[in-house]
Amino acid sequence: MDPLYITSPNSSADNGSAGSPVNDTEVFGNQFVQPVWQIVLWAIAYCTIVLVSVVGNITVIWIILAHKRMRTVTNYFLVNLAFAEASMSAFNTVINFIYAVHNEWYFGLVYCRFHNFFPIAAVFASIYSMTAIALDRYMAIIHPLQQRLSSAETKLVVCVIWALALMLAFPQYYFSSTAQLPGRVVCYINWPEYSMWDFQKTYYVCVVVLIYFLPLLVMGCAYLVVGCFLWASEIPGDSSDRYREQLIAKRKVVKMMIVVVCTFATCWLPYHVYFIVHQFLPHLFEERYIQQVYLGIMWLAMSSTMYNPIIYCLLNDRFRAGFQQAFSWCPCVPQGSYEGLELKSTRYLQTQASIFRASRMETTVSTVMPTGDGELPENPNRSSVDLTSNGSSRSASKTVSESSFYSSNNVA
Repeated sequence: MDPLYITSPNSSADNGSAGSPVNDTEVFGNQFVQPVWQIVLWAIAYCTIVLVSVVGNITVIWIILAHKRMRTVTNYFLVNLAFAEASMSAFNTVINFIYAVHNEWYFGLVYCRFHNFFPIAAVFASIYSMTAIALDRYMAIIHPLQQRLSSAETKLVVCVIWALALMLAFPQYYFSSTAQLPGRVVCYINWPEYSMWDFQKTYYVCVVVLIYFLPLLVMGCAYLVVGCFLWASEIPGDSSDRYREQLIAKRKVVKMMIVVVCTFATCWLPYHVYFIVHQFLPHLFEERYIQQVYLGIMWLAMSSTMYNPIIYCLLNDRFRAGFQQAFSWCPCVPQGSYEGLELKSTRYLQTQASIFRASRMETTVSTVMPTGDGELPENPNRSSVDLTSNGSSRSASKTVSESSFYSSNNVA
């Protein structure tokens, strides 16, 4: 990804950026040529990001879309998040690394515009997908009786997220250009200059607020309330197995998403700080060492695209089973049990549900049959209470509660 914030072609942030072309006769040298061993190490680091991110996020998309029982509201947002991260990693990471190392643009004007435009859109789509998940968890847990988003409404929200993302990133596309310097070509953003206000700084501040601080604030508030609700009180001692399992499942989901959000915030914070500081203290970025600082900060930001599949695999049983199934051909992958994943056909699930209902009906009939001389049992309500107060057995409870990735979706 080219930096979200672009500097001038004569600055040290030639590492993928430019602001407005200069009109003087200064000779633009390339003082950021690195030794081969440094380039090789950085290349390995960046290629690792691309490989893990693309393979991992495509696998996440497959796990959700290829199995009907995984197509929940929240999982659609996870698909959008995985698509945005895989796309940004595939289309921008390697190109930006090449530009940062060579300080010369080889890919033409069209890709220069795309290279400056797409990262903002992808980051916006990623973080607002996480925000939508946080709000969905908030509504499901805090207001369980409120109507949830339907599949069509969820897809509409995803489309709105991308529409807003493209609108926010459009200035980067519109003002992008290339310039021929002595011995090399640079890709930069030719920001307009106004006497009344600084358009470039205003845009960058708005971008940072909209794609970082604002959504993190919303998610922080939502997960704080949800966390207090789920962890503030102990599980009642007389609660059923079904209730315990659902509460534990909700806690696991919230914990996983909090880890995802914190990882994203940690990876992107140095990147935003770097370019905000550049806007106000540009002289600090003329030093030669700044290229290594930039490469490290950019690697950390781009690495955020590869952590989510790892987090899903470590913290969620169904995704772990899905990854085991997807990579079962690999000898180093253990053969796990796929029962928890519920990657079964709809007909199988319907059959299991029918057997469960039939079993409950037989039990109900047997408990209300007359005993002896036509007399009912001493406590005729006892059996019905046991059957209707979430007092089902653990195995039956698991059959119901594990029918989707988030068991709370069935009860919230």
